[in-house]
Amino acid sequence: MRVVATMNFVASRGAFEKRMETAEHAMKTYLVGGAVRDKLLGLPVEERDWVVVGSTAETMLTRGYLPVGKDFPVFLHPGTKEEYALARTERKTAPGYTGFETRAGPDITLEEDLLRRDLTINAMAETADGELIDPYGGKQDLHNGLLRHVSPAFAEDPVRILRIARFAARFAKYGFHVAHTTNKLMRSMVNAGEVDHLVAERVWAELVKALATDTPSRFFRVLAACGALEILFPECIPLLPDDSGEAHAQADIKLAVLQQAVTHTEDITIRFAALMCDLDQGTPGGLSQQTLSALCDRYRVPNACRELATMAVQYRRQALTADSLAAAQLLELLNALDAFRRPERFVQFLQVCAAAAQAEGNVFNAARLQQALTAAQSVRADDLQKQGLSGKDIGAALHRKRIRAIEKSL
Repeated sequence: MRVVATMNFVASRGAFEKRMETAEHAMKTYLVGGAVRDKLLGLPVEERDWVVVGSTAETMLTRGYLPVGKDFPVFLHPGTKEEYALARTERKTAPGYTGFETRAGPDITLEEDLLRRDLTINAMAETADGELIDPYGGKQDLHNGLLRHVSPAFAEDPVRILRIARFAARFAKYGFHVAHTTNKLMRSMVNAGEVDHLVAERVWAELVKALATDTPSRFFRVLAACGALEILFPECIPLLPDDSGEAHAQADIKLAVLQQAVTHTEDITIRFAALMCDLDQGTPGGLSQQTLSALCDRYRVPNACRELATMAVQYRRQALTADSLAAAQLLELLNALDAFRRPERFVQFLQVCAAAAQAEGNVFNAARLQQALTAAQSVRADDLQKQGLSGKDIGAALHRKRIRAIEKSL
């Protein structure tokens, strides 16, 4: 009996190893998506994603890959930690960007996997030998600077509207534009109510990526062209030209303060505050604190961005007149900005003001405000305590002495 059991075990193990050998022979791995696109554009490849064809989740686990995907099989390479996803297809089952049924298996081809992607320039693959696989004309669209959807399945995911707007912002300097047929499809998605299903975190994430580009205004321009702007960012509507409808596809949105901020800093907090200043300048009567708060609440904007934007909208005009402010007014402004407790944010505020001044062709004397703060900081409350002052007397004396210190420094 022991001999028979041993023979059965050997036979079973042999069959398993044969299946594994067959699976490994059939399995093929391809570099896909943004890495292939950026490589063809001559841009540095920051992140590499892979598609595995002809394999199963069991085989990936056996080879030491670590599972990370919840909705579909994605694994981390045991060495490089790069993402490897099994080739898959998707079927729309409900509205929004989460209503999908995913199928992954060894019978899914590379072409089927690439077909579900958003843009042709993102639907290319590369073999281990460097051979380009381009079933949907992505390379030609790269050459023509065209952002074109791969298939009608593009319309199944509203996040793709945000992504194509962000790609338009990122690649604007290379002359890329949205294909007319793709813009038409995006507009039909908006009319069908797909954009209404976008969650706040995803909208904010795409906005942040757009703000990180060299031409973030293109993000809003593309959204306006398909009718999504008035749904996602109705605060931007006053910035649009008077014409409407299809004309928006050709109309630019002027974001002068934001564009000036882009030339000076990569800090998203500053860039977002600059964007809010543009909305404030472009809105009749200005951007109210209520409207600004509603926007920040809607997209769960981080406190750092929210606070700086609020201060910039409320106090930048006063700061831009720093040369004409008396010492007492300067101190009042510094207190309103909480500059004594938050000097780092105060520096960010000055950068927003500088961008606002440059957008208007004016000169901003940031040094005067910085000098006033330094002078006021030289007066310390504990020094006044040593002089026998206490309670409200310290506050009043501190205020008077800070004004005198600012006067003296200026």
